[in-house]
Amino acid sequence: MTTAMITSKNVSFRYPHEQEPFLQNINLEIQPGECVLICGHSGSGKTTFSRLLNGLSPNYIPGELQGEVTTNGLLAGQAAIEDYVPVVGSVFQNPKTQYFTATVKDELAFPLENSGIAPVEIVQKVQQTAAEFHIAHLLDRQMFSLSGGEQQQIALAAATILHPKVLVLDEVSSNLDDQAITRLTTNIRSQKAAGVTIILTEHRLAWTNSFVDRYVLFQNGALTQTWTKQEFLSLSQAKLHDLGLRAVDLTAHRQALAAKAYQPKSSLVDQTNTLEAQQLTIGYQSKQVLTDLSFALKPHQVTGVVGPNGVGKSTLAKTLTGLLKPIAGQINWHGHPFSAKELLKKSFLVMQNTNYQLFCESVEEEVLLNAKYPEKKDELLTQLNLAKFAQRHPLSLSAGQQQRVVIAAALMSGKELLIFDEPTSGLDYANLQRFGDLLQLLKQTETLIVVITHDLELSAGWCDQIIHLGKP
Repeated sequence: MTTAMITSKNVSFRYPHEQEPFLQNINLEIQPGECVLICGHSGSGKTTFSRLLNGLSPNYIPGELQGEVTTNGLLAGQAAIEDYVPVVGSVFQNPKTQYFTATVKDELAFPLENSGIAPVEIVQKVQQTAAEFHIAHLLDRQMFSLSGGEQQQIALAAATILHPKVLVLDEVSSNLDDQAITRLTTNIRSQKAAGVTIILTEHRLAWTNSFVDRYVLFQNGALTQTWTKQEFLSLSQAKLHDLGLRAVDLTAHRQALAAKAYQPKSSLVDQTNTLEAQQLTIGYQSKQVLTDLSFALKPHQVTGVVGPNGVGKSTLAKTLTGLLKPIAGQINWHGHPFSAKELLKKSFLVMQNTNYQLFCESVEEEVLLNAKYPEKKDELLTQLNLAKFAQRHPLSLSAGQQQRVVIAAALMSGKELLIFDEPTSGLDYANLQRFGDLLQLLKQTETLIVVITHDLELSAGWCDQIIHLGKP
C-alpha cells in the first residue's frame, strides 16, 4: 500500500484573533504524484490549509492547531520550517512577499546558495531553470521592475529549482496572460510527470483541466466535497456557479471578447468623450514602454485593457491616473489638455498589490478614508460581502477580501476616473459577479471605468470595449 505524501487528520486551526476555529475537522489524503486542486469561496480556508502543508503554520504564522498534518512525514507544528525547504516548493498569492534578492538571477540562485550547492553548479542550474521556464530574458532585471505576472513566473521557477517532492501553488495563475498560462501548464505537467505531488488553490479553473486528478471543495473552513476529474468536469455551469466556482470552459468567453475589440476612429474629437489619449508614449526615463497610443473613454461604458505580461498595462494605468507623466503626447479631459497633477485629483487606481493601499485599523475606517459618499458605506459593504468584516483589520483578511476592501474605497471616493488593475485576481465566481454588478451600477453614472485584466470571464461578461496592448 502506497504511503500518502500528505495526510490531514481531524485538523482544525484557530487564528489568535478569532474565537472559533477557521479550519474545522479537515480530513484529506494526497498520494505521491497526485495533483489536487482546492477550490471554494474567497476566505473559505484554502490558503490557511496550504500553510499547514509547507510549514508556515502554526510556527511562523501562528495559531492553535488541533489534529495532525504531515507532509512527506513532516508534522506541522513540530518539524522546523527549514526541514520543509528541500521537500516543499511554494508560490504565494502575492509573489512579492517571498522575494529575498534584488535581481532575477540572484533570486533563482538564493535557494541553491542556502542549500550549499557549489557555485559552478548554481550557475548551471540557474541557466537551466531560466530556459525551462522561458525567463532567460529576465535574468538581469530588477525584481521590483517586473510586472505582477512576470513576478509570479519567477516565483514558480524559484520554487522548483531544488526539485522538491511537493509543490504548493496558491493562485499561481492569477496575474498571468494566456501565453504565460500555457507555459505554466507545460511546467506543471512536467513536474507531475517527474512524480512531484502538486496542490493548487485556484479560482480560475479552465486552465487546469488537463492535469488535475482530483478537486476538493472548501466551504467556511470545512472540506465539504471531493470529485474525480471526470466528475468535476461533467458539472454544469449552473452547478459550478451555485458552488461559487468559475467556468471550466472559456470558449464562449473568447468568442465574446473578440467581438468587443476597440475600434479607433479617424478623429478622437467627440463631444461625448471625457478622456482622450492622443499619440501617447509612456514609460520611464530609462525605458519607453508603449508608443503612439490613441484612444477615447466616455461614460456609460466599461473599457477593458488586455495584453501580455510586461507589455505596459500597469504603466498605462499609472499614466492615466497622474502617477507617471507621459513621455510624449497628451491626455485631454473634455477637450482640454490635462497635467499629471490634474489627473491625480480626478482618479483612483486600485493596484494589483492592494497591500500598498491599506492604511487603517478596520475595514470600516478604510472605506471611509477620503470618502465622498460616507452614507453609502453600509450598502456598499453588503454588496461586496464585507459587512461581517467591518471591524476586522484589513491585513487579517484573505487576499480576495483585501482586494474587495480597496475596491470599496475606490467606489466611495467619488473620483471621476476609476481604474482597476487586475481587480478579480483573487475572487471566486460569486464575488466576480458582485464586482460585475457594481460595474453595471457605475455605468449609470458619469464615471469613467477602466479595467486592466487577464480574466476572460470578467472582460467577456462585463466590459463593453477591449483595448489590446501588444498583439491581440
